[in-house]
Amino acid sequence: MSRSSRLGITFSVALAAAAVAGIAPASAQVTAYRQAVAEKVSADSDVAAYYRARNFAPIWTAEGEAALARRAALLSAFDMADPHGLPQGKFRADVLRATMEAARTPRDRGLLEVELTRVFLDFATDLQTGILTPGRVDSDIKREVPLRDVSHYLDGIQGENPAAFIRGLVPTNPEYNRLLKAKLEMERRLPGGGWGPTVTADKIEPGDEGRAVVELRNRLIAMGYLPRTVSTRYDAAMQQAVQDFQRDHGLLTDGVAGPSTLAQINVPMEQRLKSIIVAMERERWLNRPRGDRHVLVNLTDYHARIVDFGKVTFKTRSVIGRNEDGRRSPEFSDVMEHMVINPTWNVPRSIATKEYLPQLQRNPYSNGHLNIIDRRGRVVPRGAVNFAAYNARNFPFDIKQPPSNTNALGLVKFMFPNVYNIYLHDTPSKDLFAREERDFSHGCIRLSDPFDFAYALLEPQEADPKGYFQSILSTGRETTVRLDTPVQVHLTYRTAVSPAKGRMNYRADIYGRDARIWNALEQAGVSLYSVQG
Repeated sequence: MSRSSRLGITFSVALAAAAVAGIAPASAQVTAYRQAVAEKVSADSDVAAYYRARNFAPIWTAEGEAALARRAALLSAFDMADPHGLPQGKFRADVLRATMEAARTPRDRGLLEVELTRVFLDFATDLQTGILTPGRVDSDIKREVPLRDVSHYLDGIQGENPAAFIRGLVPTNPEYNRLLKAKLEMERRLPGGGWGPTVTADKIEPGDEGRAVVELRNRLIAMGYLPRTVSTRYDAAMQQAVQDFQRDHGLLTDGVAGPSTLAQINVPMEQRLKSIIVAMERERWLNRPRGDRHVLVNLTDYHARIVDFGKVTFKTRSVIGRNEDGRRSPEFSDVMEHMVINPTWNVPRSIATKEYLPQLQRNPYSNGHLNIIDRRGRVVPRGAVNFAAYNARNFPFDIKQPPSNTNALGLVKFMFPNVYNIYLHDTPSKDLFAREERDFSHGCIRLSDPFDFAYALLEPQEADPKGYFQSILSTGRETTVRLDTPVQVHLTYRTAVSPAKGRMNYRADIYGRDARIWNALEQAGVSLYSVQG
């Protein structure tokens, strides 16, 4: 380490130390130091309270090996910024060293003390819980970031091993670690041209030969889907490689390189790298215990899963909210408390007034499967209501659909009560699950195999979960079944997913949320490593 760099870490604090020890001229020096700290922290009430509680004793600018270790740990930690996709240039060790070298007076040291705390807290929170505030990027991201208290960080950095404390801020979820590994690998390969030239064809089928097949072959080899070969024919090996690629990208696995498959094959590595960096930021937003058993719904993947101790034990297709204002499924986490077998559909007011009221105004006897309910809970005869007299603001009725095989919620719904009125449920529209893209609902999550999902949830508390469920179902009566152990539910949105085994998986950015997150990250100073050289 150069003399100037060393000086930046071990700058003289003799006067401040003497002041704290009560040696003349301590009074003036302590006053100047404390005033500087108090002024600098006044804009942050939490940090100000922390320093007041410790009588403004320094964390960073004290004399001795402990403070030296903290400063060294912080400056060294900045090397983690680029690998973890944090803002470029925001954490500059050279700038901090220069500031430390310039600190000469007690006031300088007070200002420096707070600056080091500010930079440390910025770095720690960026690394542990994310750079962005989710709801400011997209109002449908309702994710509550698990922010830690200021004392968590400032107490932690004063522990026996400050460097280890900082390293421990990195999310420990295996998915985050796999994403980090994929990011570093892509950054290594980008300077060499990534996956090489794109495929210039509209469609390539098994049996085809020629230039386009060679382009497809080379692209699949570069992506790791096909071993090296000189074949110029779309043979069985290439067809299998295409099917594997389609499976990893949520496409129809027909083995034909059609327009949708070629569009995904031609996505540049830079774009995939952006998706990975966004996914890492999203993982930081969810950096908390997710439950030994939890339900995971990846909206972009159109699937719902039950995860037990890190392993997927159940998986089913899902339908999510249509990509329209007011219908997109939000992202949030909550706790599933119960299921309702043979549910009544309580039509949300927005649907009742925007969709059904206009239809009832045209024909009072339309939608005969629905009941009109007054404020006393009584079914109102259609002919007794002048629907033309009402609008979305003054419509005084509820609309409900009784339990039945044709109920919009199907025969079971799974409840994790929330202000967004979102839940998982069965549906009579089974044909939609055969579609490649499945955004058709008003926002709730429809399940392809809701009965099996229910059996899996009931298994820990029922000796015969299927028999128990079916016995209630056969009554036709609406019945609430509580879960003995509530289960966390996480509605997520990942366009880049790294499974425990296999290659990276990618999905389309159906709601455009990841594009907005990337733009926000760029504005915050994040950039692709390859661009930095």
